[in-house]
Amino acid sequence: MTAKIIDGKAFAAGLRQKITREVAELREAHALTPGLAVVLVGENPASQVYVRNKAKQTRETGMESFEHRLPASASQDELLGLVRQLNADPAVNGILVQLPLPEQIDDQAVLATIEPAKDVDGFHVINAGRLMTGAKGAEAPLVACTPLGCLMMLRDFLGDLSGLEAVIVGRSNIVGKPMGQLLLGENCTVTTAHSRTRDLPAVCRRADILVAAVGRAQMIRGDWIKPGATVIDVGINRIEVEGPDGETKGKLVGDVATEEAMEVAGAITPVPGGVGPMTIACLLANTVTATRRQHGLPDPAF
Repeated sequence: MTAKIIDGKAFAAGLRQKITREVAELREAHALTPGLAVVLVGENPASQVYVRNKAKQTRETGMESFEHRLPASASQDELLGLVRQLNADPAVNGILVQLPLPEQIDDQAVLATIEPAKDVDGFHVINAGRLMTGAKGAEAPLVACTPLGCLMMLRDFLGDLSGLEAVIVGRSNIVGKPMGQLLLGENCTVTTAHSRTRDLPAVCRRADILVAAVGRAQMIRGDWIKPGATVIDVGINRIEVEGPDGETKGKLVGDVATEEAMEVAGAITPVPGGVGPMTIACLLANTVTATRRQHGLPDPAF
């Protein structure tokens, strides 16, 4: 068996086209332009690249992009003051504070200060709680971007997920826990596995849907996968490999041993080009959703 590739890059491009149309409609029908504010503290190189990409894609969809940069020495009070200003700014519909933050700043205090209706990262405890309780309608949560992107791809590839057995390897607040809640909402039978799970390979082999979000390079081996399963590889890890010229080079790999998995799985997301592109696309989708909710309009059909 050779697994089908779930092309996250192409899926994200299609989602951005839908977002662009939604933004144009908001502007024409309601004189509204969604605005996304991104806050970067310090000069972490990876965070700088990520913030640049977010700003570029925000502008390409027709939205307003507001970038706020603070020095690495910024105090927690300075950052909280900026977040409160953005909460009160009607031009800002979504707020994202780029993590990680410098050690003098409490991440949780910052995330808790963001207005839940503008929390387009989906990390606020109110949004997490609404996801847990299955809140709908006006009380529906803004959902963390990475698991939301995973769910969109699963729905697109598999259709109805009802009754499927899903195993998530990883229990982070950013991916593992919200992914489990989303799949429960799709009527899957969900197991969350982690570092203390007994006989992890056997647990993984039960899965019709296997989501790897543990942050360990190529941990999930081919013989851990049920034949025909759909594998979503959230991991992004840099390893050193020897090139044909004998030189050592860096390579990005996921949490799944892809070549082994390709021989067993029915479908798999690649790394890079799988889940990663969907994260920023879903951030933009959440910003449109937040804008519509803030103005009493129905959610977009993403």
